[in-house]
This record gives sequence, structure tokens and C-alpha cells, in this order.
Amino acid sequence: MGAAAGGEGEVVRVLVVDDSPVDRRVVELLLRNHANAFHFTTVDNGKKAMELLGLNNAQGKQRSIDMVLTDYCMPEMTGYDLLQAIKALGSANPIPVVVMSSENEPQRISRCLTAGAEDYIVKPLRTKDVQRLRNCSAARPATKDATVADDRRRSSVKKNDDAPAPPRPDTAAKRAISDSEQRPRRLAGLAMASTVDLSHYLQFLFKFILLAYVVLGLAELLHRSSNGCFLSLW
Repeated sequence: MGAAAGGEGEVVRVLVVDDSPVDRRVVELLLRNHANAFHFTTVDNGKKAMELLGLNNAQGKQRSIDMVLTDYCMPEMTGYDLLQAIKALGSANPIPVVVMSSENEPQRISRCLTAGAEDYIVKPLRTKDVQRLRNCSAARPATKDATVADDRRRSSVKKNDDAPAPPRPDTAAKRAISDSEQRPRRLAGLAMASTVDLSHYLQFLFKFILLAYVVLGLAELLHRSSNGCFLSLW
């Protein structure tokens, strides 16, 4: 077990659960560097954490941990499984559980908070996360204002993650409706254009036939007149 030196308020006894030696070391250094605030114990898997908490025994034992800080992804027993096991005790004063993970996935965050996690922190842990751990601890309950602020934050996260996405317009349906509305207009436009084109075509054809008739008549007239048969034309 490690202890931090210097600081204010009650010391928070933290059980750190992480299968990664590097991540465990980062958490140890962070807690040790923050002034008489934390005592910590580290284990490398969820089963060892269960044994230390006495959850594997039928009668259990007196709690000596104020808060569990667990990684989400671990072999055999995940951090989410450990969270569920702790919350399943149904204690009036359950051990606060904070889940940490290298992945900032809204669905995962929502899942953990819904299962009872006090917070979800993205790795690597930083100095600003220390106060979040203190607010979540059982050894030093947060003040009323801090509790209200934390509840609002968690509620906001849950609402953002759990709320269904706002309905988006069905583009295909709108396009189909638009096309169905515009189709009669297009057909009417095509019919009008066809009518106009046909009218111009008939006028042109009529003029052409008339012109051809006049030309043929004049040619016949000239031919007959040259043969002295001008009067027979009439």
C-alpha cells in the first residue's frame, strides 16, 4: 500500500485495479504527489480486487476501501463486471466506483454511469482528475453544491448519451415527394413545348407546300406560254 503525504481533509483509501503496469504506475505517482490526500492499494485484475474487498466470501468482511478506481478493459473480469459486482451488494452506503479507460466512447460512458459508476475518466489520468476522485470518494463526501454540480454533470452526460438522436428528415422520401409534385409540371411543360413545336412545324410545312405549289404553277405557266398555250391553262 502507498500513502501520500501532506494535504487537507480525510485521507481517501483507494483501490486501484488495472492490468497494465504502466497505467498503474501513472496512477500511483499521481496519487502520491497529492498531499496527504490518498492511501492506495493496487492490484492487477478484478478477481484480486474482489478478494481484497471480501466479495468472494459469503459473509464478507469489514470494508477498508473508500473508493475503487478500475480500468474498464481487463482480461477475465472487466472493470464493468467489477462495477456490477460491487453495486449488486445493495449496501446503503456502497463503495464508490470510478471507471477509467483509454477510449472516450459515449456508449461506454453511459453504460458505466447507468450501472452506478460515480465517474468515468479517460486515461491517462491528470492532475485535474484528482479533485474528481475526491468528490467521488466515500471518505470525504462532496459538499451540497459539489454534489449538485456532479449530479448535473452526470445527468447531462446521460441525457446526451441516452437521448435518441433528433429525427432527421428522410432525404429520399422528400426527394420522392418533390419529384411526384414536380412530375405533372414537367409533363405539362413538355406537352406545351410539344404543342408549340408542332404548331411551328405545321406552319412551316404549310408555307413550304404553298411555296412549292406557287413555284410549280409558275413553271407550268411559263412552259405553256412558251408553247402558245397560255389560254388553255385557264
